[in-house]
Amino acid sequence: MVPALRFAVEGAERVEHAAVPTIAFAVGIESTDERPVRSVLLDVQVRIAARRRSYDEAAHDRLFELFGPVEQWGTSLRTLLWTRATLVVPPFTRSTVVELPIACSYDLEVAASRYFDGLEDGDVPLELLFSGTVFYGSPLQAGRISWESEAGYRMPVALWRETMDRYFNGTAWLRLRKQSIDRLAAHKSRHALATWEDVVDSLLAEH
Repeated sequence: MVPALRFAVEGAERVEHAAVPTIAFAVGIESTDERPVRSVLLDVQVRIAARRRSYDEAAHDRLFELFGPVEQWGTSLRTLLWTRATLVVPPFTRSTVVELPIACSYDLEVAASRYFDGLEDGDVPLELLFSGTVFYGSPLQAGRISWESEAGYRMPVALWRETMDRYFNGTAWLRLRKQSIDRLAAHKSRHALATWEDVVDSLLAEH
């Protein structure tokens, strides 16, 4: 019999010294029997259960691009995929806690980033789905973990904002075609503008 594993998210915190904005989730893993687990190759899918929280009027406006007008949210509000990750769990008996690092993107064309940026406070209801392979026994055996294994966690919006502010300090970025960048650069030169922000402000003022 393959050891049955249960999962729970016990907390989350910002990773202080990472090359990119990263949030680390503390994932508790419990085996239902006393046989040692040699290791686990864990596949994790992290999803945003958007229906599991309420939204104020300001969020309705900021999330319009994702879900449309609020009158349609009964059908358009949906679960969003945040990311997928793979983690190698070292040997343990009965239970262990491992760190699952998740890199955060400020690319506002990514649905998850757009969703996070649209919230001011409260929390984000997350669903973590686990699959992969568990290695156990002597001689060594292997068994699959079903995608039915999952855990929920309500991540504070403040944690995501603090993580992003540490790296971007109140700024964000947009991805543009090279042709658009060239046109903006030409406008910047013609009007002797000092920064790209000045370029955007001048164009907005014209309209």
